[in-house]
Amino acid sequence: MERADINSVLMQMRTIKSQVQGAANGISPVAPSMDMDGVKSVDRTGFGDILKNAVDSVSEVQGDAKKLAVAYEQGDPTIDLPQVMIAAEKASVSFQAMTQVRNRLVTAYEDIMKMPI
Repeated sequence: MERADINSVLMQMRTIKSQVQGAANGISPVAPSMDMDGVKSVDRTGFGDILKNAVDSVSEVQGDAKKLAVAYEQGDPTIDLPQVMIAAEKASVSFQAMTQVRNRLVTAYEDIMKMPI
């Protein structure tokens, strides 16, 4: 069970990384859809949406870890300590990854602002 949780977190991080890299390279994830006339239209996901989804995902992981910790502290017999520790570690890793992304974005923004016009 522990290995599956780690693999799940790694998969989520890789997905977010690929989405951010695609947006940084000018490639937006595209979802084709059909409109009323049968013509394909393209829905583009913006960088802000990707970032918001990533922050929401980190927030959700932290909330789940908090719920498990509270349930364990209240004596819920279905929750064991390793489960709580894994959830807390997932929340910590997710937050650290998001912090690194934020730091890189701030650095990139500062570099762009320092460019001569």
